[in-house]
Order: sequence, then structure tokens, then C-alpha cells
Amino acid sequence: MLGDGNRRSVALSTTSTVIVLAALVALLAAAPGSRVVRHTFFNPTDMWRAFVGDPKAGYYSVGEALWLNIRMFVIAEILILIVALVVAVIRQSTGPVLLPLRIVSTVYVDVARGVPLILLIFAIGFGAPALSLAFISYQSAAVYGVAALVLSYSAYVSEVYRAGIGSVHRSQVAAARSLGLSQWTSMRYVILPQAIRNIIPPLLNDFISLQKDTALVGVLGSIEANKAAELFADTTFNYSSYAVAAVLFLLLTIPLARFTDHLIARDRARRLAGAVQ
Repeated sequence: MLGDGNRRSVALSTTSTVIVLAALVALLAAAPGSRVVRHTFFNPTDMWRAFVGDPKAGYYSVGEALWLNIRMFVIAEILILIVALVVAVIRQSTGPVLLPLRIVSTVYVDVARGVPLILLIFAIGFGAPALSLAFISYQSAAVYGVAALVLSYSAYVSEVYRAGIGSVHRSQVAAARSLGLSQWTSMRYVILPQAIRNIIPPLLNDFISLQKDTALVGVLGSIEANKAAELFADTTFNYSSYAVAAVLFLLLTIPLARFTDHLIARDRARRLAGAVQ
């Protein structure tokens, strides 16, 4: 049960939140152009039309188009976890045989993190078809978009992996090597399991961003949620479709954000409990 102090804190935070939200609503309602904004961006009829779609009228369902965002996100997430782990392990290696791969991995991470994602999408989405190569040049726009997402996010996630590997105490490595385990065996069975547990919260934060960035693939012509919203706006000259797309993305990202907060709080509690002991 909550104590008096906790109940008071909850009451104060709830009251202050309600007051701030009410003030914002009142400010928007009192603005001279509030009626135009409500009609243009939050018209219930147009929001429903955008959600269900009408291909005969020239626009698609934003709700159905979101399914493409979800599929791109899931596929890209799986590939990113694999590619980023390989890059991180290569960069952490010390053997002279892997020196060329370490150089290539370092250059890749620097370039992929330095180039804006939208430029990578343009480069792959328009460059790969121009090569006229079998299989590679004849894929859908969604495939090229996923490839660009994987290239960009793998560079960031590989650095998260590296930070996790670096967070494992060196005594763990020394203990594994003292048992006769090789460098790769120690990495697989001792270091990586601990590192991955430490980096789950930041990984989830990266994937929250990934969910949203799937909307950028629409610039290649894929009918995902944002592109469907754009087509509706171009057809009806009403932007309520963008509000629908925003709400749908919020429904995807907020649960993951709360789950990330839960994991961070649980990890903090575990660390504090260990410190007390």
C-alpha cells in the first residue's frame, strides 16, 4: 500500500498534469485559427476515411498500410541484431588475421553513422535498381528501404553492443581464460550473455526510433502508413490522415517505451540490491 507521502506525491503529480493539459487545450481552443486547425487536422469524418481508405477515390487505408511498417520493422530488427553483433565482435577482436575486417568495420560504422538515414534510403533505393544486377536490382521499394534501415541502425547498435561488452568486468574474462577457454569461446559463453543483458534497455530505445523511421521508406514509393496519409492529404486537401498515422505510431511505440522503462527500473533495483548486499 502507498504511504501518506507517496499518495500525496501521486495526487500532486496527477493534479499538475491535469492542469497543464487543460491549459494547453484551453490555449489551443482560444487561438483564432483553432477551428481551421481542428477541421484540417482533426476532422473525425476525414480521420475515419483515411483510416479505412478508398482506392477508387485515389487514396489507401492508413490502417492497412501500417502493416507494412510493422513487417519492415520486424525484419529490420532481426537483421540489425545479427549484423550489429557481428560488427561489434569483429571490432573487439585482437587477432592480426582480422585486421582488414576491423578496418572495414570501423570505416562502415563511421560512414553509416555520419550519413543521414534519408540519404542512405535514396542511395540504395535509387542506386541499386540502376546497377541492373540480377536479383539485386529488381526488388521492391520496401526491400531497399529495409536494407537502408539495417545499414544505418546496425552501425549504431554495434556501438551499443561494444559498450555492453566493455561493461563486463575484466575479471570475468580473466576467469574464463584461466579455465582454458579460447577468446571466442569466452566471448560466446561468458562475455556476450552478460553484455546483452546490460544493453537490453538501450537496444529497445533504438528500436523505438526504428519503428518511427520505417515511415521514411515511403519516399521510395512504398505505401506505408505515412505515404498513405500523404496520398489522402494530396487527394482531399485535408491533413487529418497525418493525425491518424501519428496515433497509430503512438499505439506501437508507447507500449515499447513503457516496457523499456520497466526494464530500466528493474535493472536499477537489481543493482541497488546487489550494492546493499
